[in-house]
Amino acid sequence: MPYEGYMQDLSQLIDECLLHVSDTNGGLIDDSSHDAKPSASIDLTTSTFEDMLELDKAVDLESEAGKATSEPESTRSPFTSTDSDWEEINSISTSTHNLASSIFFNHHPAIITPPLVITPPVKEGDLPPMASPTSPEKVPLVSITKIPPTSTPSPTRIVQADEKVLLDASVSASATEDTSVATTLPTRNTDQVIAELKDQKSAVSASSSSNLSLKVRLASYASTKSESTISDLPEAPVRSGDNVNTNDDVSLSEDANTESSDEEMHPTAKPPKITERKRRLNAIADSYMQERTQKKLKEGNKVRPEDEAQQSARWLVNQSENREIISSPREYQVELFEKAKEKNIIAVLDTGSGKTLIAVLLLRHIFAQELEDRAIGKPKRISFFLVDSVQLVFQQHAVLKANLDQPMNMFCGDMGCDLWSKKLWEKHFAENMVIVCTAEVLRQCLHHSFISMEQINLLIFDEAHHAKKDHAYARIIKDFYAQEKHVVLPKIFGMTASPVDARVDVKKAAAELEAILHCQIATAADSSLLQYTVTSKQEQLAKYAALGPKFETPLYKEIYARFKSNSVLNKPLLYAYEASRELGSWCSDHIWPYVLDEEETKKLQAKTERKYHARKVQEPLAVLEKHKEQLREAREIVRTWPFDPPNYDPQTRTSTNMSSKVITLVTYLKERFERPTDDKCIVFVRQRYTARLLANLFAHPQIGTPYLFAGALVGTRSGDAGDLNVSFRQQVLTMMNFRKGKLNCLFATSVAEEGLDIPDCNLVVRFDLYTTLIQYIQSRGRARHANSRYIHMCEDGNQEHHQIIREVRQNEGILKRFCSALPEDRLLTGNSFDMDHFLARERTHRVFKHPVTGAKLTYKMSLSVLANFVDSLPHGQDSSTQAEYVVTVQNKQFLCETILPESSPLRGAVGRPSATKQVAKCSAAFETCLKLVEGKYLDENLLPIFTKQLPAMRNALLAVDSKKRESYDMKTKPAMWSASGEPELFYLTLLVLENPEALDRPCQPLGLLTRLPLPELPSFYLHFGASQHSQVLITPLPQVWRVNSEQLSQINTFTLCIFDDVFSKGYESDPSKMPYFLVPLATGGEVDFETHPTEVIAWDILQSVFDHHTKWSGNPWDNKPWQTEPDEFFLDKYIVDPFDGSRKLWTVGVTREYKPLDAVPPNSAPRKGTRKNNDNIMEYSCSLWAKARSRRTFDPKQRVVEAEFIPLRRNLLDDFDGPEEETPKKCFIILEPLKISSLPTKVVAMAYCFPAIIHRIESYLIALEACELLHLEIRPDLALEAVTKDSDNTEDHGGEQINFQRGMGKNYERLEFLGDCFLKMATSISLFGIHPENDEYSYHVDRMMLICNKNLKNNAIKLKLYEFIRSQSFNRRAWYPEGLVMTRGKTAKAPNTHKLGDKAIADVCEALIGAALLTCHETGNMDRACRAVTELVSSENHQVTAFADYYKLYKKPKYQVAAATAMQKNLASQLEKVHPYAFRYPRLARSAFTHPSYPFSYEHVPSYQRLEFLGDSLLDMACVNFLFHRFPDKDPQWLTEHKMAMVSNQFFGALCVSLGFHSHLLLFNPGFQKQITDYVVDITEARKQAEDDAVRAGKLRSECSPEYWTSVRQPPKCLPDIIEAYIGAIFVDSEYNYSEVEKFFDMRIKWFFEDMSIYDTFANKHPTTFLTKFLQINMGCAEWSVMTREIKSIDGSKPKVVAMVLIHGQVVAEAEAESSRYAKVAAAKLAQNLLSGLPLQEFREKYQCECRPEEDEEEVAKEELHGTAI
Repeated sequence: MPYEGYMQDLSQLIDECLLHVSDTNGGLIDDSSHDAKPSASIDLTTSTFEDMLELDKAVDLESEAGKATSEPESTRSPFTSTDSDWEEINSISTSTHNLASSIFFNHHPAIITPPLVITPPVKEGDLPPMASPTSPEKVPLVSITKIPPTSTPSPTRIVQADEKVLLDASVSASATEDTSVATTLPTRNTDQVIAELKDQKSAVSASSSSNLSLKVRLASYASTKSESTISDLPEAPVRSGDNVNTNDDVSLSEDANTESSDEEMHPTAKPPKITERKRRLNAIADSYMQERTQKKLKEGNKVRPEDEAQQSARWLVNQSENREIISSPREYQVELFEKAKEKNIIAVLDTGSGKTLIAVLLLRHIFAQELEDRAIGKPKRISFFLVDSVQLVFQQHAVLKANLDQPMNMFCGDMGCDLWSKKLWEKHFAENMVIVCTAEVLRQCLHHSFISMEQINLLIFDEAHHAKKDHAYARIIKDFYAQEKHVVLPKIFGMTASPVDARVDVKKAAAELEAILHCQIATAADSSLLQYTVTSKQEQLAKYAALGPKFETPLYKEIYARFKSNSVLNKPLLYAYEASRELGSWCSDHIWPYVLDEEETKKLQAKTERKYHARKVQEPLAVLEKHKEQLREAREIVRTWPFDPPNYDPQTRTSTNMSSKVITLVTYLKERFERPTDDKCIVFVRQRYTARLLANLFAHPQIGTPYLFAGALVGTRSGDAGDLNVSFRQQVLTMMNFRKGKLNCLFATSVAEEGLDIPDCNLVVRFDLYTTLIQYIQSRGRARHANSRYIHMCEDGNQEHHQIIREVRQNEGILKRFCSALPEDRLLTGNSFDMDHFLARERTHRVFKHPVTGAKLTYKMSLSVLANFVDSLPHGQDSSTQAEYVVTVQNKQFLCETILPESSPLRGAVGRPSATKQVAKCSAAFETCLKLVEGKYLDENLLPIFTKQLPAMRNALLAVDSKKRESYDMKTKPAMWSASGEPELFYLTLLVLENPEALDRPCQPLGLLTRLPLPELPSFYLHFGASQHSQVLITPLPQVWRVNSEQLSQINTFTLCIFDDVFSKGYESDPSKMPYFLVPLATGGEVDFETHPTEVIAWDILQSVFDHHTKWSGNPWDNKPWQTEPDEFFLDKYIVDPFDGSRKLWTVGVTREYKPLDAVPPNSAPRKGTRKNNDNIMEYSCSLWAKARSRRTFDPKQRVVEAEFIPLRRNLLDDFDGPEEETPKKCFIILEPLKISSLPTKVVAMAYCFPAIIHRIESYLIALEACELLHLEIRPDLALEAVTKDSDNTEDHGGEQINFQRGMGKNYERLEFLGDCFLKMATSISLFGIHPENDEYSYHVDRMMLICNKNLKNNAIKLKLYEFIRSQSFNRRAWYPEGLVMTRGKTAKAPNTHKLGDKAIADVCEALIGAALLTCHETGNMDRACRAVTELVSSENHQVTAFADYYKLYKKPKYQVAAATAMQKNLASQLEKVHPYAFRYPRLARSAFTHPSYPFSYEHVPSYQRLEFLGDSLLDMACVNFLFHRFPDKDPQWLTEHKMAMVSNQFFGALCVSLGFHSHLLLFNPGFQKQITDYVVDITEARKQAEDDAVRAGKLRSECSPEYWTSVRQPPKCLPDIIEAYIGAIFVDSEYNYSEVEKFFDMRIKWFFEDMSIYDTFANKHPTTFLTKFLQINMGCAEWSVMTREIKSIDGSKPKVVAMVLIHGQVVAEAEAESSRYAKVAAAKLAQNLLSGLPLQEFREKYQCECRPEEDEEEVAKEELHGTAI
């Protein structure tokens, strides 16, 4: 995984980016006599970054907020770089790194409307283009058995009105279609996706960083090692001593109908009004955020009283360096300040004498001048405070910040990723008055022409003695300052303790320094103020007896004899041998536990591997294995060796295993720390081994004292085996402990001489003598107390020691006289050196100056420019990212050729012949850079045009607003209904109730006639109340039927009669406009696939209705043949009221009990509305208005009929089984004002079911149209489920459902849960194959751009998917066919728009993917789901249409197919014993168990990160599949909560240990190793206890409780990572066989989760889940919310999110994180801690909660039915 916090605010990132000062003695052996070599490179490794980011999580960054308004620069990202050394150009060329960020492009991909797919009409007798059913089984119609569906149903085919035109369009479209994957939307590349996402965000984000090309050079530069000397000193007397951590309300206006206003028998609940509530909550949240911001500003730099050990290094440095120093300058400081105002000077003052104060005074003076110049319109200029190391950047910035009130910033090259952009540099220059940075940062800026010398007003060189040769100080002067003519140059001020840092002629060196810096050396006039005058009392000489010869200890002999041939042990062997003389046998032997501990052994093994592969002539693999085995043997020898304790006799001051040198030191320190003391001591040593060994030695009680607290202070640079480096933060903590007295004796390398601010000391001991004058002066400067002592330790009789001391003393005297003799008016030209002297050797070196920007390319700079270019090229983990330099000799001169990586557009160039190898390399690099400029591969600032893609993909860019809802068009009718014209062919679909008895009245099936065949649709339930339900079987007959005109007339008449009589809608008779027709079906026959439609239609009923209509439609009032019918005729007739569409009745029969003029009997069905007249039965029967009634007369003697009022229809799709309204239905009527329908009552009874049936059929068809649009064949029930949104906030998993639409069936939530998981897996597999060179973080970014809600929503809108989403339940006023001319009844039309949230649209996309996957679940075919992903992500990063295509994308990398070593084969064999899978490529298995900390050079396989990325998504899919199918009734909230247990690191860690995988992990991190060991002990013990409990319960050990792992702490993350990586490995090795993943799940994971109920508690531990249940169930509170607000960052980096838990308007808890998800979890956790255990009454009083419990219970019940995960 990418390290957490990579995208965090850069002001946070810098807090830990503090690096060590160069350790000039980093090697184990003193090589000062050799050629000068670079000092320790200041480099930031990946692990350093990760450590820093981990530390920064705990730091309180509020200390920076105080200056946010006055000093906005304080929150901007600081960057620093290190310095280079010309002596080791080669190291520069190979260690310069560049991390490039992305460029955002603005591009709008075209929206292409997909061609319509048309199916031509089918001729009579032909089968439709559907998969034909194969079962010939006979189906008796009366038994209502559904014809078996086809195995793979196809989606409906759509026919538009003008078939010919559309068919032509389709053909045309298909002819021009690409032969590749034909997707509805054009595929887009990554840049286009980014551009589109950014384009949508542009209104919100106006940040200037949008169009920046952000880059970083992580460069490692070196500085020259120093050499030098002092003289006779008095011997120090020695005596013996004793040993002693909302949405808006959506009110759908209902169209009026002829039916009365109170028709609905079961009204739905009114949607909650939340608009005002949300407005109020927003106001509260905004107000709280304002107060929060103000509070942070007021707090400023106040620091919480936290343990300093938990603070970041930046905070620690600021605390130690924020003192004001400008308040009381001393006389000599003012004197030097005045000189610096007049001319360029180098202030030579001793360490600790206040050089920085002079710089501060000078800066204040320059600021005043600059502000005056700006006021009169002069161009802006800026000051630079240049330092030599990263530590000094932080320290000096802290000092300047505490003493100056102008804006400033600090930079170091290893700490950022956007400072190599000209635009950003100009921004920083404009906003700041001074910049503190390493010299290399300014050098790069000058070379790239980001700034010029005339834009700088002051250059301050700290530790100016470094300005020589090709140090960045010197190069800035040589390449830019000295070259400028006719411009105003900046003032220069240098600071140093000594102008020389090597064993050279002092006067000459001082003169050269003056010349190169264009300065005069100046010092205090009163030399007594300086520490050059050293009294004999302060400095003492400690002589120790002459050391004996080197000797071999028994341990040394053992190791030397067995392993001397192993070259990687040469260095520790040499040190141990030297240490036998210098330190004694105890120290000589104790070096081996350091060198051969577990971590260092791995480093040595990696070094062995590197050396083996670096050989030009490859040795047999057995040699490598032998050397690695030797290291393991050596480690075992050391582990079992019986080490003796240190031996020391305080009386005689002798020892049997320590040298006289060590004994002398022991004697001094015992004496000094004999009793409690405030003394502080530093012992200077040359090497880290020595520091560590002596610190360890003095920790022994027989050597140290109870009052001596020793520690080691060494450099931060990673060295060879045993060079145990520390982080800069650890350095600062060590110094802080030293300052506080927790430590009082430091054993330090040269890191303590210069750079770090070491507290004043009483005792400084040079255990190993200095080699240069400046080392002596700087180390002596640590002894500042009045009674301090500086001890020179030298060997008695050692002439070299005496010579060094003499030289240093002499040179100091010369330097003192040189400084004191400086005349006041000495001119700069007073010495014999000028710039020509320094540039003479470089006259043959060419310089290129870009004609546009003036960016300068020199010989030296070309190495860095070329290295940056190469690093910007795309490359894999196992490919070279360096330019190769091949040097040959021709005519006694060196000729060099550069060879660039394969991905480079240029292969290289040949330089000019040169006198030295270094110049030859520079010449070749220079020629290559010129070619790159010519080819425009380097831009006008000499920066590479290639940039790594998008490390700054903001969540805000990818997220959508789940609350914002917009209005979209909505399809109301399927396209199939739009077919018009006189029908000639009919397809019959049978509509049959499976359980007709549920209707509570006899019914007769209906048939639906359509112009095109209906697809096979699933059955669904109708609900009739009183627990009566029946499935509707929809059975299409495959036979097509050509209808004649007579048949068509009968069918059309019957259909119109249904609409008129049953639904009170009169339509003009026009068969060409009818979308479908209804026919009654005959009962009693059998139906099979060969049955012709005409055989099942009840033609007698059709004829009867047609005849009746023909006879009476013209004069309905004369239709009174019933007057002569017998009483039996009136049994079971259907009566309609021509004047009241809501009044329909079933007749029971004639009654003789009442007459028409009799009073209406009691308990009759009531008449409602304005037309009611209940005077008598006659008036009760008539619905005419009074005026019309007066014109009618009715026979008062006609028969009275008893009837039953038919209640108005309810939503039969809704299973709402509440109590119906108890109103009388019985009534007595006369028939003269009414109409007896010609429809049989059985047909009418079924017709009342038709609206619900046709609504569901239309929903199916519209859902299938959406699938057709995406070229998908999805089961209709799943298609409909995927597009069903049954409330305004369906997407708010677990939230209270708003405006819930009843009777819509399943909504998309569960399918979205499944589809989301498949989408993640599919895109992961695709990216893994397409981009084999990407790292894990790039994969995550690319995948996020594919699967993010914004991308899905954007593509769905292009496709117009919103039209197909079903968000409205059945509406009895809106189901009628459209396009007909209405002649009677009120016009009713379904709403054709709906409001949808962005997230809901994205969720539907994921649900469609889930539906596509589920359609073929039984066969395991995932091709349709793959196609769905391709259609919906619309990207070139996913173009597969079948699962098998994924493997075609994958090209086996070299590491996979290379020959496996014996160890790698052995690993594969061991893994096969644990899980039955045999690896074809054992190196894949090795990769799965290789930690990122493990060097690539050891096994030549990449780390597991890429495989882990892949395996994570595969395991997710397996777990989700299991849950989804095992628990079909569980809602997404439950599924999500329980999935958390299955895919948790906690479980995978336990699984890893149970399989023994942890033992195969290769890693280079002792911290992790200890964590793993501790965890293995804990989890093994937990498993053992569970097994013991099972045995005690009479079970087998294998039947133990599987949740034993939940009680154990979190494992180290590398353990769950290797489980995921292993899954990725077997998936790749098996050629993408997903069944291998399922096999692993079934065999290794499933057992743990057979009973998911045991993990209910685990799921409920999730803070947001707990909070929801606690507040809603325990407290009965409904008025609570979690609100989030984004905090914008100043520098354009990733914004933070604050989440607030509000209860009744009070902010209870808040938390800040990098995403809303983590912020919500953290805030919920805080609220959980605050509220847990709070009594109900106290809760209600505290938060004024008056929520009604009964309402809450209802809402909770609703949530349990429809909720999803939070």
